[in-house]
Amino acid sequence: SPRRRRRAGAGRPSCGPPRRRPAVAAGRPAVRAPFLPGGPLALAVDGLAAPVVVTVAAAGALVLAVAAATVRDERPRFFGLMLLFLAAVLVTATATTLPALLLAWEVMGAASYALIAFRWREDAPVTAGGTAFLTTRTGDLGLYLAAGAALAGAAGGGPALSLDALARLPDPWRDLAAAGVLAAALGKAAQLPFSFWLSRAMLGPSPVSALLHSAAMVAMGGYLLLRMRPLLTATGWAPEVAAWAGAVTALLLGAVAVGLTDLKQTLAASTSAQLGFVVLGAGAGAVAGGTAHFVAHAAVKALLFLVAGHWLAVYGTQQLDALRGAARRRPAMGVPFVAGAVTLAGVPPFSLWATKDEVLAATGSTALHAVALAASLLSAVYAGRTAGMVLRRPVRPAPAGDGRPASRGTRLLETVPPAVLAVAGAGLVVLALPPLSGWFAESVGVPGEPPVKVTALVYSGALALVLAAAAAWAAPRFREPGWAREWLGLEAAARAVLVRPTLALARSLARFDDAVLDRAVDAAPGAVRRLASRAAAVDRTGVDGLVRGVAAGTRRLGALARRPQTGQLHHYYAQAVVLLACAAALLLLLLLR
Repeated sequence: SPRRRRRAGAGRPSCGPPRRRPAVAAGRPAVRAPFLPGGPLALAVDGLAAPVVVTVAAAGALVLAVAAATVRDERPRFFGLMLLFLAAVLVTATATTLPALLLAWEVMGAASYALIAFRWREDAPVTAGGTAFLTTRTGDLGLYLAAGAALAGAAGGGPALSLDALARLPDPWRDLAAAGVLAAALGKAAQLPFSFWLSRAMLGPSPVSALLHSAAMVAMGGYLLLRMRPLLTATGWAPEVAAWAGAVTALLLGAVAVGLTDLKQTLAASTSAQLGFVVLGAGAGAVAGGTAHFVAHAAVKALLFLVAGHWLAVYGTQQLDALRGAARRRPAMGVPFVAGAVTLAGVPPFSLWATKDEVLAATGSTALHAVALAASLLSAVYAGRTAGMVLRRPVRPAPAGDGRPASRGTRLLETVPPAVLAVAGAGLVVLALPPLSGWFAESVGVPGEPPVKVTALVYSGALALVLAAAAAWAAPRFREPGWAREWLGLEAAARAVLVRPTLALARSLARFDDAVLDRAVDAAPGAVRRLASRAAAVDRTGVDGLVRGVAAGTRRLGALARRPQTGQLHHYYAQAVVLLACAAALLLLLLLR
């Protein structure tokens, strides 16, 4: 009203520049672009996407900073692929429609293949990238199933391809959409039975592993289930499936991580296990807890992979036995690594101690809670063992996997990002503890989640501390069992069920291409030449002959027409008399009839 406007402006001078409005970025930016009827390319930073976007951007910037100091070969291609990968992840986190999600999801998968197989002149990275791509693509078909269900069901009250509208789909389309989303999310998050592809992804450059396992691609599978929690709840059965898939993956892959002696393979198995808690949070209804665990785990895992990559470059090995004492030899990298390992173990007061318990507090089933608690304690074992090995008294000479000594020193740009990530990994505990836990739950749009019990925090923290200390003490006695090295035989099973049939089909199609399509293509030029020759002959004998005949006839008619044109007057009179006589005869004949 005018009175309110006068009161609002009473304290301001009548002249001068107007007050600035808040920047758009401080609010909730959103964008929509036409793409399909009922399904535009729509992006929005809502309460759930905001912490994920910040996490992806921060982890990506720190990883790229380390890569700038360590990557020397084919830098334009590497950084171009990394930036494309990060852009696809950010679009995935902010997508609000299925077309936008599918577009970003596909680009993210293709960029991950190119990054894992970055050293394309070597067979092993290309094979690893193909395994990862083929496995995740199998799960990705679920998103197309969800899109088809959305189009067929045409959810009322909203666009048919909006993510929010999927929960309002009628039966059976809602169940089909939920099944498709579950398949796509479990495949990307390396949950059972898709977990094995993550072990092969270690053959990419170390910054790729650090980004892939922390806030990008693998983590996006868990984030998709957090985003689609309303759809899972609407089905009635999907939350239980997601919760058990996450809990069982956390338990079994945690056991695999305990048995492994390769540092990067241990971290890879722990990624599947830790993201199992995010999937469990999506299924159990702990969206805020799952998001807090997502953020804290991203900081910790980026830190651990960056340091592991540094040690691999320096010592030429990633075997824990050979890395004994590495943290003491290079404390600038060792101290952040040990801090990250302690955080991963769930030792108080670091972040993953509280975020895991926030997820566990939402589990309603006693059996589910027991499985998740056992998985949480296993993380203390493998993280404690890893920290214990790198903290032990160094062996002499310095460890080197290929017999060479330490090749170079530690650059400043390599030490700063791990230190920042170590502080973040420890300090993000505030997201799961009062009073910020309530504010965080409300900001992501799921207030009212069950709070973490103090007694549960004390018990879990004490158990994690004891188990981590025991594992660190017994670290040199660990031996790698075959089932851990083979990741529970998942890769062998996948090769028998998925890879070999797919390759056999590809070979059959290749033979068909050689025998049928290539022959048809090779025969086509000869057939076209013969057809052209015949057409030319028809043109010469038929069309050209007709044209020449018409021209000759026209010339003859012209010559005949020119004959009466003699220029003599008595000839014209004679012609006129003949014409008049003919006309009179014709008239006489008509009259006589």
